Amino acid sequence: MDSLRIKFLDLYKINNQHIAEISDAVNKVIKSGWYILGNETSKFETLFSEYCNTKYCIGTSNGLASLILIIRAYKELGVLCNGDEIIVAANTYIATILAISENKLKPILVEPDIVTYNISALEIEKKITKKTKAILVVHLYGQCANMKNIDKIAKKYNLKIIEDAAQAHGAIYNYIKAGNLGDAAGFSFYPGKNLGAMGDAGAVTTNSKKLYKTIIALRNYGSTQKYVNEYKGLNNRLDEIQAAILQIKLKYLDNENQKRRKIAKYYLNNINNKHIILPSKNGKHHVWHLFVIRTKERNNLQEYLKNNNIETLIHYPIPPHKQLAYKEFNNIKLPITEKIHSQVLSIPLNLVLNKKEIKYIVTILNKFN
Repeated sequence: MDSLRIKFLDLYKINNQHIAEISDAVNKVIKSGWYILGNETSKFETLFSEYCNTKYCIGTSNGLASLILIIRAYKELGVLCNGDEIIVAANTYIATILAISENKLKPILVEPDIVTYNISALEIEKKITKKTKAILVVHLYGQCANMKNIDKIAKKYNLKIIEDAAQAHGAIYNYIKAGNLGDAAGFSFYPGKNLGAMGDAGAVTTNSKKLYKTIIALRNYGSTQKYVNEYKGLNNRLDEIQAAILQIKLKYLDNENQKRRKIAKYYLNNINNKHIILPSKNGKHHVWHLFVIRTKERNNLQEYLKNNNIETLIHYPIPPHKQLAYKEFNNIKLPITEKIHSQVLSIPLNLVLNKKEIKYIVTILNKFN
């Protein structure tokens, strides 16, 4: 046991499971001589839209770009305007909020549910004003938010629902997959995600033809016909190599998510320490992008785990409203968010953990005092 050294994430080992297929796919792209917006991107878009059961998918350069493009497209369509408000969970990664402010809209930060860490539907309704035009829902750590109640609120106030599904590939709520739970969704395929590329990559899913056509243009300089620009667009395209890699890895996503669930179940059933608060057991379709525990003794626990050769990470140490980038929000009091950010610790949960390592992690956690 003492010889074990457990990385939080070993991307080489994870990708090496499919290396022969990935190498063949990459070589095929190289030999094709076509590297941007070609057949591989189109194929992946079709496969991923089918996977999410949406009408459309648009490959993008990364997850932040996906969210920026959705909001920007709604502005081009006259649905959103500068200064409009978008409600968003306060405890998300800063990228979610950057997508709002980058489009010159105002993020309205809402406290999460302390049990699920997802945005609280009750708190959403308290923050709605005449300027509120959308709710940006984050399915944090791989668990879908309470979409039934959020959908009711959106319908009541005629609000758009935008999903940040960056951590929720394959997650399901009431038999509907993340990516098809709102009006549009942004995905990240950052290498460490459940569906991870080998570089930056992302996608938008939607059932709206108008939104789809607008984003298709916006991601490519505002153009659908070469040298003809309908919009002041961006360069946020998914490249052919990443699209080819993602096609390979998509085939294994459901099985790999099931493996994550098994590891999470073992943790939930066997970690037993009065100092540690485990994640909610709710939601059998949680895909466990991260297994996040909470403790008042975070610094001590992290150091203890490090001394026992277990690598951990903090997602995320500083909430967005306390970042210098958003100094206009620095004086806002969000006690639940601040409590979460001061106590959370992510322990290893990945596809290359073996039984010996999983049991070791549990044993060491249970001995902490």
